[in-house]
Amino acid sequence: QVQLAESGGGSVQAGGSLRLSCAASRGTFSMGWFRQAPGKEREFVGAIFWSAGRTIYADSVKGRFTIARDYAKNTLYLQINSLKPEDTAVYYCAAAAGYRVYEPSLASSYDYWGQGTQVTVSS
Repeated sequence: QVQLAESGGGSVQAGGSLRLSCAASRGTFSMGWFRQAPGKEREFVGAIFWSAGRTIYADSVKGRFTIARDYAKNTLYLQINSLKPEDTAVYYCAAAAGYRVYEPSLASSYDYWGQGTQVTVSS
């Protein structure tokens, strides 16, 4: 079992920045970030592959969001810049139990989830 704990959310004005963190209880394989706005389904934000550290992002966040990982600290980060009101959501990190993730944009590819951290962007 892996426990994940997100932090760093908050309320910011449009154009601002936040850095979300996700602390894992132990080392994990590929990890991802998702978000869920009120009344909407959980949405893929981005992921980082375990083997080469390659990252992928949803089109809606490309150029504004950056995923990074500190393996020594078992911590995943999501740097969010140029925030927009439509970025308002609960942000979740997720980790896969195995080292192969074939569909990183699907929530079902991940086995462990954090409790989420709220990001609210005002215009």
